[in-house]
Amino acid sequence: MPVATLHIVATPIGNLGDLSPRAQQVLREVAAICAEDTRRSGQLLAHFGIGTPLLALHEHNEQQLAERLVARLLGGESLALVSDAGTPWSATPVTGWCGRRARRGSR
Repeated sequence: MPVATLHIVATPIGNLGDLSPRAQQVLREVAAICAEDTRRSGQLLAHFGIGTPLLALHEHNEQQLAERLVARLLGGESLALVSDAGTPWSATPVTGWCGRRARRGSR
């Protein structure tokens, strides 16, 4: 089974045209995209014609979803994480569940 990957994808802060071709490819190819605000991320995906399922992942549901997302990764599904704008990390739920994932040995 191929190793699943959690892709941390930076999104444009202002101009939608700043989303790189590689980021677009990743967002098309993953099993699902985890986003802080699905409304904003949905607009970005619609702009590029990306139909990948979008999952809300934020401070209010991170505890509930973390184990399911880790299970999906360990089951071989690659996922992407995006923020409202910029690169997700310190101010997003990624810190908690990425740590869980890393401790279990996935990428």
